[in-house]
Amino acid sequence: MTEERYGEFVLVRRHGGGGDGAVGPVAELVLDRPKAMNAVSTEMARSIAGACAALGADRDVRVVVLTSTHERAFCVGADLKERNSFSDAELVRQRPVARGAYTGVLELPVPTIAAVHGFALGGGFELALACDVIVADRTAVVGLPEVSVGVIPGGGGTQLLPRRVGAARAAELIFTARRVEAVEARELGLVDQLVEEGRDREEALALGARIAANSPVGLRAAKRALRLGHGLDLRAGLEVEDAAWRAVAFSGDRAEGVAAFNEKRKPEWPGE
Repeated sequence: MTEERYGEFVLVRRHGGGGDGAVGPVAELVLDRPKAMNAVSTEMARSIAGACAALGADRDVRVVVLTSTHERAFCVGADLKERNSFSDAELVRQRPVARGAYTGVLELPVPTIAAVHGFALGGGFELALACDVIVADRTAVVGLPEVSVGVIPGGGGTQLLPRRVGAARAAELIFTARRVEAVEARELGLVDQLVEEGRDREEALALGARIAANSPVGLRAAKRALRLGHGLDLRAGLEVEDAAWRAVAFSGDRAEGVAAFNEKRKPEWPGE
């Protein structure tokens, strides 16, 4: 495993290198501001965006798992103490920086998994919503409480939540600002997998390893088709899928995958 720090509050760990020092295909993006329950400050937002830019450009990365070092919280959202000190002009200037963190996670070109425990509220839950899959343990409490403090979910929540649970359910959750505990969150589709207390990171990394065993070219193309095709009419969505298929049909990964299947061996993906 290798580690690289992005600023004071974000750490990237690389897993799966086989113990020989090689860079592994699973990258763990760690929120590491435990003294503030991982509240997202301006500095932390910049670091998240910077780490995501680097991971997205790294062709060796096949999966990103978003985790937290705080024992009782995944992330409690925006740093409201910092926000309270801003003038109106400073808040306007900070807005693109804050957005950059959420869009950085959302636009990662590889599959992403959030490992959630404890509080994942406001912007914290929006970071999880920006991932493809959310694994939560039984301590998880999620929600978008922004209207209770006079704002709205501004990290993608008003758009990502209805895509997960439907418009009416999302409206109820956003308008009431209520917090949802783990079991109900799983029942409503707010999280995808519910695991035993303390096992969210372990299970998310294990899922990441299973995904990373597949073709890196195929994974990126499949994610692109899923994201671009969502919300389109069926015919348009199928055109998006066809374009993604054409991008992989003549790749080295496809040739290796077919050869490995016929030769009854594990593929050695060229990643191109």
